[in-house]
Amino acid sequence: MSLKKRLSSKEFVVLAEMHTPKGVDISELVNNGRRIKGRVDAVVIPDMDNGVMRMSALAGGVLMHQQGIESIINIYTRDRNRMALQGDVLAAHVLGIQNLIAVKSETMSNCDHRDAKEVNDLDEIELLKAVRMLEEGTDMAGFDLSGVPSFTTGCTLGSFKDDAQLDQELAKAKEMVVAGAEFIVVPPVFDLEYFASAAEKINALGVPVIATVFLIKSVGIARYMSVTEPSTRVSEDLIKRIRKSPDREAECLKIAGETAAALKKMVQGVMIVTLGWEHRLPTILDFAQL
Repeated sequence: MSLKKRLSSKEFVVLAEMHTPKGVDISELVNNGRRIKGRVDAVVIPDMDNGVMRMSALAGGVLMHQQGIESIINIYTRDRNRMALQGDVLAAHVLGIQNLIAVKSETMSNCDHRDAKEVNDLDEIELLKAVRMLEEGTDMAGFDLSGVPSFTTGCTLGSFKDDAQLDQELAKAKEMVVAGAEFIVVPPVFDLEYFASAAEKINALGVPVIATVFLIKSVGIARYMSVTEPSTRVSEDLIKRIRKSPDREAECLKIAGETAAALKKMVQGVMIVTLGWEHRLPTILDFAQL
């Protein structure tokens, strides 16, 4: 069953994020995809995420499609103007990619090519509207298309550290839903109790909600996130649990799996993010019983 059908039928969906290589050796990406084929509903391919120049998401999405795995590619406005974005979206459809996520990208100050110029010809809402226009048969200049694409298009919810900030992000998300977003991906969840109440507000947007499950790889990473990114709500109890475990790596995988399983009761899907540990995705899925 396609991702679109699973979302529309309100079935729980499991996504896994995988990065393209910084180079042309695709073996790791393809092998990691094969390991989870049949266990996830789609693989999400970021487009030079975290400010690192990599092979384009379009290529990564096609590689997954060739393996018989449905893909979702992220589209950003940082690196391309409206003409290039529309061209890539049309190309994605022709190449078999049926799913998109409009994502806010990092600034160049955090990139590995700091001299590169940001484009930002459109914002996220304008980008979503542009995709909808293409689906309706015209480009942004008003010219008719010869054949029209069709996508399931989502957006992302910005991070929030409290209810006030959540309400601000939800106001932006509502605009994106009106502009064409059919599902929404929310930031990493670590505090399940707090997220349970937040999920009620997010679900009120009326579109499927997919929560991010972020794999913490070490005590150091957990501590760093708790100090520098308070919106993640990484608790001292979580840090202590990892530190006291005789096998910290296994404990981190178990935590990710338990989080994914718990979120099944709150939202319609999860996106598992491992940032380089894609080979451990099967283990996380085992712990989550997915």
